[in-house]
Amino acid sequence: METLKIDIQNEQEKKVLLAFLDSLHYQYSTDSDDYILNDAEIAEMLQRKEDYIAGKITSKPWNEIKKRYEGV
Repeated sequence: METLKIDIQNEQEKKVLLAFLDSLHYQYSTDSDDYILNDAEIAEMLQRKEDYIAGKITSKPWNEIKKRYEGV
């Protein structure tokens, strides 16, 4: 199987393309670059931010985090 990524410019292009794929009975999946957080995820992010500001948790540079997982 192979993946084909298509950058759709507007809703009309999307409708036309999906109608075409449907007419040929192609199987496809769609996703979006938009990521929608639910209420629990938003609450967790806000709590982590508060904890960070309060000094309860810290942050590390990406290079340090990456080193922990190299060779795993």
